[in-house]
Amino acid sequence: MADPRVSSGFVNGEVSFWYRQAGLPSVRAPLPGAREYDVCVVGGGFTGLWTAYYLKRARPSLRIAVLEREFAGFGASGRNGGWLTAELAGSAARYARDRGEEAVVAQQRAMFGAVDEVIRVAAAEGIEADIVRSGVLDVATNPAQRRRMHAGLASARDRGFTEADLRLLSPGEREERLRVAGALDATYSPHCARVQPARLVQGLARVVAGLGVDIFEGTTVGEIRPRSGGRPAQAVTARGAVSAEYVIRATEGFTAGLAGQRRQWLPMNSSMIVTAPLADDAWERIGWEGCELLGDHAHAYVYAQRTADGRIALGGRGVPYRFGSGWDRRGATQPKTVTALARMLASLFPAAADTPIEHAWCGVLGVPRDWCSTAHVDHETGVGWAGGYVGTGVATTNLAGRTLRDLILREDTELTTLPWVGRRVRPWEPEPLRWTGVQLIYALYRAADRRENRGRPQTSAYARLADLISGR
Repeated sequence: MADPRVSSGFVNGEVSFWYRQAGLPSVRAPLPGAREYDVCVVGGGFTGLWTAYYLKRARPSLRIAVLEREFAGFGASGRNGGWLTAELAGSAARYARDRGEEAVVAQQRAMFGAVDEVIRVAAAEGIEADIVRSGVLDVATNPAQRRRMHAGLASARDRGFTEADLRLLSPGEREERLRVAGALDATYSPHCARVQPARLVQGLARVVAGLGVDIFEGTTVGEIRPRSGGRPAQAVTARGAVSAEYVIRATEGFTAGLAGQRRQWLPMNSSMIVTAPLADDAWERIGWEGCELLGDHAHAYVYAQRTADGRIALGGRGVPYRFGSGWDRRGATQPKTVTALARMLASLFPAAADTPIEHAWCGVLGVPRDWCSTAHVDHETGVGWAGGYVGTGVATTNLAGRTLRDLILREDTELTTLPWVGRRVRPWEPEPLRWTGVQLIYALYRAADRRENRGRPQTSAYARLADLISGR
């Protein structure tokens, strides 16, 4: 297959296509100097903004500051695939081993509720973000993927989830909804919505600021200091320290940039491309009138949406990790990744093969050593955090914000008993072991996908080895 075409106006990086479409925001004023607050949130993405939103709604008298190095929504919150999904941010089996099956079911139902809650708040607060509650289709394109799909469906039934939550589509309904080349089977869940993430995060930032939360942008936090010797917790910046009863770390994939946090969460790169608007005849061949989200059961999986203006946006891993937990500031991705994603798009949708690619970008997401997200507030040190969403953060961040609210306010609720609360995870290995390990993991996953695409009926041993090394 020849290399896919790119448009004459092709852009690589510049944060994301979502900001190219919505427009980059004006940067708010930086921290003017040392300040005192009740709660200081480090990080102006979804986690930080939802936490500030729910705290301010619950206790309007609280003095809250959000500190952001670039602008609110600069990171994964404004670069993701636009999936407002109820998928667990982590391993259900691992959560079950730690806290039992009932806790896993509670976490999953809380995620169903998080999708509803984001949609509710967006409507109530007048945030326009191209939200369509269309559900999600997951396809299997080879026999091994189909086996994993059916195993996942069986696990859902064992946990009490019905066809109202996840069901297998008949061949006729699959073709009616979305025609994916080579699809052998597909499942559908209604617990997912399409969003334009930059518009959602920017709208949320405006609402939060309107509630009286101080958002300081262009302000880099280098260290978070716990409460000690009568001194409150602090977020330390070159412009002065912000002291607060609680300092919340909401830095997700950028956590490695804080002092002492280099090995806490691994910044995993994910890349995306978006096409020019497809011609009407291409959409007639593809379908996709319902604008469902689309995923697959490959090990190096892809995720896609039909945008509000008739494009296909598709993402995947690309180069998964940069040595030393580094990241690209403006979101440029490698040409070979653009080519790989465009070829994947053409293989899934031959009708889109001649549609040029208009934009490519990448971002980082936070990955804990056991690939399971956490939320925690330490009342002794005054430091809390949430993150490690492993790529499913658009809805999970909302659950995190409400959970951190309850933890900070010392309220015992259903949210504070969920299995991700208070989990401690060992750090990642030092370099060069970390870089070598991640490269090996994704080389094995790609090799497993190649073997399975050649017709291997069961999950490749390469993938099982990668799962063992990664700790998933």
